[in-house]
Amino acid sequence: MSENSQNSEAKRSARERLAQERERTKAKEKRRRTLIVASAVVGVLGLAAVVGLIAANAGKDGGKATAGPVVAPSGAIGKDALAIRVGQESAKSKLVVWEDFRCPACKAFEDGYRTTIHELEAKGQLQVEYHLVTLIDGNMGGSGSLKSANAAACAQDAGHFPAYHDVLFENQPPEVDDAYGKNEKLLELAAKVPGLDSAAFRGCVTDGAHNAWVKKSYDAFKAGNFRGTPTVQLNGKDIFSDQADPLTPQKLKAKVEAAAKG
Repeated sequence: MSENSQNSEAKRSARERLAQERERTKAKEKRRRTLIVASAVVGVLGLAAVVGLIAANAGKDGGKATAGPVVAPSGAIGKDALAIRVGQESAKSKLVVWEDFRCPACKAFEDGYRTTIHELEAKGQLQVEYHLVTLIDGNMGGSGSLKSANAAACAQDAGHFPAYHDVLFENQPPEVDDAYGKNEKLLELAAKVPGLDSAAFRGCVTDGAHNAWVKKSYDAFKAGNFRGTPTVQLNGKDIFSDQADPLTPQKLKAKVEAAAKG
């Protein structure tokens, strides 16, 4: 082969390699654009799903409507007997708590403050009024907020509200899991509270004896225009949502102890 032929062949091979490299580059760029477009579509669909969920939840009423007479649990106090008190009435400080047994933020509050609250109750320095609501049923669907609140009211009838209240929060399922919508689960957890599991308690839970009372409590929550759950008020002041002075168990204890000495 002549030198000119060899040069021509080398140039042709170089051109072919360059053309192949260009094709590979074009293919890579095409795949990249496809991935970007696909990602954008997924993002839009995800946003649409979120917007749709918000729209679907707007105006929901906290779960299914309940019929029947309003039967307050034993010892309930306050306007329309919508609060369950724990602690001594003579305590100088009052903590008012609006919460939902399906609410993760409520669990976080309970897990963080439970020990301090019980300590102050035992000292006779703090009384707590619990108001039960069904906010998550309205947001996520299901009936776990309603049925667990009814079961807690049944525990109040049996004289075991504080312990069962704590058990429900300690065993709270994920927010999207409506496990508390099953009476069997609520009865199973009752076994963790000595003396609670009885025929009367089981009948109260199964019959939804306090469902209408829970609904009325939620109506009071909505009428109060509270920001959400948990709403925590100490001596009439909302102390849990103050971002300028965030509440801690230590601060709560100091406030209550100061009031007890005053």
